[in-house]
Amino acid sequence: MDLEGFAGPSSKVVKPLTPEGLAAFNAEIARTGVVYISRIPPGMRPEKVRHLMSQYGEVGRVYLQKEDPKTTYHRRKYTTDKKPHFTEGWVEFKDKKVARTVATMLNAQPIGGKKGTRWRDDVWTMTYLPKFKWNMLTEQIAHEAAARAAKLRVEITQSRSEQNEYLRNVELARIVDKRNEKRKEKGLEPLQPKEKKSKRPPVDDDTREKKNKRPRVDDDARNAQLQDVLGSIF
Repeated sequence: MDLEGFAGPSSKVVKPLTPEGLAAFNAEIARTGVVYISRIPPGMRPEKVRHLMSQYGEVGRVYLQKEDPKTTYHRRKYTTDKKPHFTEGWVEFKDKKVARTVATMLNAQPIGGKKGTRWRDDVWTMTYLPKFKWNMLTEQIAHEAAARAAKLRVEITQSRSEQNEYLRNVELARIVDKRNEKRKEKGLEPLQPKEKKSKRPPVDDDTREKKNKRPRVDDDARNAQLQDVLGSIF
């Protein structure tokens, strides 16, 4: 989880939980509710989202997903806006009833505020996530991060393979050119690069159809064979 997009409660000293404390903690988690915000206004940070949501109830944790790095690169390159932007967010309320009420009340409504404020005319787009807890969000983020890392490894391996193939072809072309220069001095014909032969011979459509066709036995022949077998047994 990116710490820049996280805004949690004030840091506390973590102490081991007793069985009674663990039961109380699980009950507290069961009472929480999570609201999903599908669009974060440009430039709005997690602290501001926490401040706005705290007006309606006690807020636990807030997490905003940063925009794609490529989008950030192009925006900072071609515009004057250098601040971090976030695309979506999750807000945890201590009471799921409050979370459901806030999502219903604020969805598709303007953010508001004093006249001239930056996000006065922006509109909230949010929904309540029933039976969704904060640990599910952290698991989802970890899974997405692992998927992105695996995809990046595949792309790097493919790029490295393509680069090695390109360098091999360049070296082969250099050797062929050098040999052709020597053959030209001797009055011989230049060498031609060899074409790669496919490992499998091409299969025409007729051969493929013959291979896929199976011999069919009509019903009369099948019944005759069955009668012969039964007659030999009885």
